[in-house]
Amino acid sequence: MNHHLQPLYEEYANDLNTLGILIMEKTEPNSPVTDGFDVVLLIIVKNINNNWYVKHYDMGGKSVALHIVNEEMLVSWIDTSGYRRAVEWIIYGKAVLDRNGYIFQLKNKLRDFPASKRELRKIIEFGKLVKSYHEAKYLFESAEYKDTYSKILYSLHYLARLAVIEQGYYPEVTVWRQVRQIDLEVYKLYEEFIDGNEELEKRIRLMLIAMDFIINSRAEDSVKHLLNIFRSKDSAWSYAELKSLPIVEAYSLDLAAILSYLLDKNIIQSVKEGAKGTGFYEQKYILSKQEH
Repeated sequence: MNHHLQPLYEEYANDLNTLGILIMEKTEPNSPVTDGFDVVLLIIVKNINNNWYVKHYDMGGKSVALHIVNEEMLVSWIDTSGYRRAVEWIIYGKAVLDRNGYIFQLKNKLRDFPASKRELRKIIEFGKLVKSYHEAKYLFESAEYKDTYSKILYSLHYLARLAVIEQGYYPEVTVWRQVRQIDLEVYKLYEEFIDGNEELEKRIRLMLIAMDFIINSRAEDSVKHLLNIFRSKDSAWSYAELKSLPIVEAYSLDLAAILSYLLDKNIIQSVKEGAKGTGFYEQKYILSKQEH
């Protein structure tokens, strides 16, 4: 296969800006890992204007997807789950070019999953989990049971990804296979929800109670990334200040939901600061005393 693909990547292999080239072949007929293509070529480069460039080819009846990605964007994908497929291509793909051991080192980094990167990934998934869970509660109270069921499935998926990250692994496309091996509590929760014999309304009610408990038990560990930001100064933070921080950008869309949850659980507190001559008070946030 490498010999047949060589004309597609040869130009990049000879370019010193190219850090590495990986080939990922589909091994099972319906595998989602290659986005439906028979082969994926991932070319990692530095110093290019277009951060991500994709071309599709046909090679004797086989479909090939060629991805040329800037190193900076690839690192962002890895850190924030921006494009999960790429992580699997790196982990399982075969290197046909590894300039100065770049691919080897990248694979090792993915296996190590350093704590600092785990903290960011945990709060990203936690933010999505909390928002989805609250939407599920609202839908249930509105007696929209089928929509609630769907939203709970999303919530369980975020919980599964969080459980995998807690154990020091990157979540893959087949995340429930990972969870079954490393967190039976979360896996059983999922099994009971989709395979339970109770009527839908009762199943949903029980799941919302169970999820409330499990989210609460994991909350403080999941939001360490944000709590450490709070600890970086003694005074209160405004929402605008927090949202403007580059290190918060990856979960800024879910920041309001996270803050609301932390307020509800008294992990943080709100303080009011007057705005000159308006009669309005800006709400700011600070750690509760027990969290200092």
